[in-house]
Amino acid sequence: MMKRYLLPALLAFLVLLGGCAMVGPDYEVPQQAAARRDDVGQDFANAGNPAFTSAPLPPRWWHLYHDATLDGLVEQALQANTDLRAAAANLARARALREEAEAAGHPAAGVSAAPAYGRPSAAAKGLPGPLSSSGSYDAGISVSYQLDLFGKIARAVEAAGADADAAAAAYDLARVTVAADTARAFADACSARRQIAVAEKSLSLQGDVVRLTGERTQAGRGTALDVSRARSQLEQLRAAVPPLQTQQRSALYRLAVLTGRPPAALPASIAACDAAPHLTTPIPVGDGAALLRRRPDIRQAERALAGTVARIGVATADLYPSISLGLSAGSSGALGQFGSAATYRWSLGPLISWSLPTRGVRSRIAQARAGSDAALARFDAAVLNALRETETALTAYAQELDRNAALRQARDQSELAAQQARTLYRYGRTEFLTTLDADRTLASSESALAASDAQLATNQIALFLALGGGWEGEDGASAQ
Repeated sequence: MMKRYLLPALLAFLVLLGGCAMVGPDYEVPQQAAARRDDVGQDFANAGNPAFTSAPLPPRWWHLYHDATLDGLVEQALQANTDLRAAAANLARARALREEAEAAGHPAAGVSAAPAYGRPSAAAKGLPGPLSSSGSYDAGISVSYQLDLFGKIARAVEAAGADADAAAAAYDLARVTVAADTARAFADACSARRQIAVAEKSLSLQGDVVRLTGERTQAGRGTALDVSRARSQLEQLRAAVPPLQTQQRSALYRLAVLTGRPPAALPASIAACDAAPHLTTPIPVGDGAALLRRRPDIRQAERALAGTVARIGVATADLYPSISLGLSAGSSGALGQFGSAATYRWSLGPLISWSLPTRGVRSRIAQARAGSDAALARFDAAVLNALRETETALTAYAQELDRNAALRQARDQSELAAQQARTLYRYGRTEFLTTLDADRTLASSESALAASDAQLATNQIALFLALGGGWEGEDGASAQ
């Protein structure tokens, strides 16, 4: 009679336990998080500057330059960059770990077969003579299912899912970085080539000064000191060229590696670029709220926080018993009895395990809560640093625009002054030092303007990097 009611009573007990809720906190962005502050997500401090517009940042911001060469280089980098390949592998691994966590909530089946032939020990059985040799077998199947009564498996799946989302955000962050680094390397190479051209132009002008000074000295209208000073200025200008050539080659090598090529494998047409990509229209920057939604590092930090909160539930579930339901069936006996009813066996029942005392479990819960607090601090840091980087990039670009305009005016005036000084010197109306100083000022102005143009291009790309765009597809969806 007792056996008749044992199985129904066991099933009723398991159903009763199945009504228990998942332990541990349910995740939501904490109220005290920086992302929830009222002053976060508003317009940027520099939003009123005419250099910017509040229009949304396009998914592929490098298309704003309308430069086919730049577009091709960025697309090559997004296809072949080694950092992106590593990030994609990390994402695949995280997704596989999530699938492994999900598999723990599914029934597991096993099959066993153990045929054997041998002779048991007669002495062990207390028999005087040897036993005969015979064959035996044991075969069966088993099915087990872990009852997730307290949500340990569900919390583990939740944590693994958050980790996979964080890995996807890390992949997107790698795309943002690779696109910006590629554009910066291309801009650096073009800017260096232009600065080399400016330096060579200054060299040519100074060469004319040296030649003219020599002619005037031979005609008795100058001195050897004038020639020495002119040649000194010529050599100073010549010395400025090798560092610029080094900058150009270094940028080209970076560009090659970013696009998955050996350093010297870039085509010569790219090395001939002498004008860095530069926007002359206001840059679309959106607002702070769009920035927080777009930046992959913020999403990565938020998903990492979600994972640590889920692991509090995983640790808390260890306070309660773990119950698995198992079913096994099979047959065992002599080979000659295979298939007979006497060899069949089966069993059904739960396996209950419980770790006591719980001091170690409570310590793991405390560790998980501390990890969650640390993840929240990193999330807040990601939000605040994103805002700081963007505001800094906006300020740097706006200020460099003003500086560039002033330098352009200075270059134009220096060029006019140099032309006037050469004319006056040619007709003996001014001293040589005046002409030399005017040429030196022009060379300095040209170089400063070229450097400012290079800095403008760099600041633009740094702004796009701070805004966090470039990971989306054409439709604004993540590539992964």
